[in-house]
Amino acid sequence: MPTQVFARKSIDKLISDSENPEHSLKKTLGPWSLTALGIGAVIGSGIFTVIGTAIAGEQFDTSSILNTPVLDYLIHHTALVGRPGAGPALALSLVLVAIVCAFTGLCYAELASMIPIAGSAYTYTYATLGELIAWIIGWDLILEYAFSNMAVCVGFAAHIVDLMDWLGIHPSARWISPAYLPSGLQDFHGNTLYAAGWHFGFNWPAFLIVMLLTVVLVRGIRESAETNNIMVLLKITAILIFVAFGAHFIHPSNWHPFYPNGWSGLLTGGSIIFFTYIGFDSVSTAAEECKNPQRDVPIGILATLVICTTLYIGVAVVLTGLIKWNLLIGDAAPVVNTLRKLSLTSGSESLHWVRLVILIGALLGMISSILVFQIGQARVWFAMSRDRLLPSVFSKVHPKYRTPAVSTWVAGFVVGLPAGLLDIGTFSDLSNIGTLFAFVLVSAGVLILRYKDPHRHRSFRCPGGPVFPVLSIFFCVLLMAGLPIMTWLRFFVWLAIGLCIYFFYSCRRSEFCPPHRAR
Repeated sequence: MPTQVFARKSIDKLISDSENPEHSLKKTLGPWSLTALGIGAVIGSGIFTVIGTAIAGEQFDTSSILNTPVLDYLIHHTALVGRPGAGPALALSLVLVAIVCAFTGLCYAELASMIPIAGSAYTYTYATLGELIAWIIGWDLILEYAFSNMAVCVGFAAHIVDLMDWLGIHPSARWISPAYLPSGLQDFHGNTLYAAGWHFGFNWPAFLIVMLLTVVLVRGIRESAETNNIMVLLKITAILIFVAFGAHFIHPSNWHPFYPNGWSGLLTGGSIIFFTYIGFDSVSTAAEECKNPQRDVPIGILATLVICTTLYIGVAVVLTGLIKWNLLIGDAAPVVNTLRKLSLTSGSESLHWVRLVILIGALLGMISSILVFQIGQARVWFAMSRDRLLPSVFSKVHPKYRTPAVSTWVAGFVVGLPAGLLDIGTFSDLSNIGTLFAFVLVSAGVLILRYKDPHRHRSFRCPGGPVFPVLSIFFCVLLMAGLPIMTWLRFFVWLAIGLCIYFFYSCRRSEFCPPHRAR
């Protein structure tokens, strides 16, 4: 057992396994499709949904140690009522996030150019840190992708409600909102519909969009990528329209105070929104389906970072100039709801129609995010099953479409059902800590492979020697410290469940298990 848990799978073996016709995926993606996959994940998942939470923070009924960010508690030794938001300083939080992602993205690019296999961080750690750590990161990636998508699905449903309001349709809130509402639910006029806690209902828009995209994904990666390319262009157009029109209605007084919660808010805002940058992982997860992964994956990762950071900062600056930062608490559709309030107060007819354009762009953006995250999650299930750490049924490839159909369907239900029940804040927290943990291990993997396998060809090499990987690890841990203690506890519970599965099931089926090795 001690030998097995540290057993590493050679890069050559990983590549040869991926070329087995029974488990091989179709190679159809180029650099533009990979970049669009990354943008599709990063932009749709955060810029229209959790950006409001990152700006305003979260408030709870009572103060609690569990709801206090770890770093705040370590420094001040006091329990908070919630998490402080970054306010207008979110633009600087995004610069910090971009710096961290630049370091991590370069590490991803180096590993992806060496190991162009489905599974991304899971596969990289199997080649560098051994089977047990690979299992932990694979289990973590399942958490990361699932909860990221659940958060986006809840945001998608909120935008569907906004679109129905624009059309004058007002269905019962019971069937268009989560069953669990920690802050309650209000209508557009500020009237309380449901008190905080559980209520009888189900978020049907969130559930149905996942099921619809699951059908699309089963039919093929190329068709899914082409659909995503179109949606990415449309949502970038919508974002540029928002920035251009919104700039005319900015009130500079809304930017004061710029740092309403100081360094604590700046760090927490970056921690809240960080999970959206899982788009890097989505790009590397699709490496096995690339025509030329050694060249295209680094291009896709770095292009995603530059484009997404620029768009995020533009939206953050305009949004905090349009509305006072603390009015965005609990808003799952901050951009379109701000435009709605602005059009009502200003009486501008043009803003009324701009709101519709932004709504459509936001919906398309979130659809592309859900699409990309579901691709990533299904590929992680697929890769772990191919390595015998999960049941073999998850690595079955559809005979006609050459896609991991079973993994895709399972991932659809794993995301769709909870998305109908829970709120956006719970999902984004768990996804954030999973994303940051994965980034730490990927950065460590670069250092280990440079020591263990220094002569292997690297078509892309992270510059600066060991400096960038070390900085990536440091800043990721710092952002993890900006997450609440409760999020850490939930993360440890998830890992404990995963370790139980590994020791009682996966390690007994692994190819490194002594009986299998003997055969």
